[in-house]
Amino acid sequence: MVIGADISAAMLGAARDRLPRSYRAIVTDGQALAFQDASFDAVVSQLGLMFFPDPARGLAEFRRVLRHGGCAAVCVMWGVLAETLSRHLPEQREALHFSFSLAQCPRLEAMLGAAGFREVKVTRETRYGIVESFDEYWAAIEAGAGQLPLIYLSLPEQERRAVREEVRAGLSPFEKNGRLEMSVEMLIGAGRA
Repeated sequence: MVIGADISAAMLGAARDRLPRSYRAIVTDGQALAFQDASFDAVVSQLGLMFFPDPARGLAEFRRVLRHGGCAAVCVMWGVLAETLSRHLPEQREALHFSFSLAQCPRLEAMLGAAGFREVKVTRETRYGIVESFDEYWAAIEAGAGQLPLIYLSLPEQERRAVREEVRAGLSPFEKNGRLEMSVEMLIGAGRA
């Protein structure tokens, strides 16, 4: 059985559409998981931890719900959208960029250790992908699933258009024949309970 836990019902709904029937969605805060101690064999956080207001608290919760010997893995990265939004919302710049401060190997490793994980390992990975068009890429932002898209959607329409065009310009070096061919660098951190 796979349990999807997220504070966003929209994110869980998107996952439900792509996963088998053994998937169960629970709306809960990753910093205060609605599960008993030692109830999971594994915890995976795919591009989520970096958006927690208190990532250390989230890691402590991941550790709490793991059975002895269970494994946790987290993936964090940096993004063009945060940089663009911080230019439009300078008063939120620190908060927007704090999310990406986890993309430093020593910091993520130390946080996993402080949360009680052992056999901690952090690796830097590069992934390559193709998105058929910028419009396809942007449709996910417009869907509002996740913290940065929700911040984007809170902007007045004129500013949203400006953010879209700035992000498009920022991604233009990756555009080839109308498609976005991008490489993304991320950190994968793992540890055992």
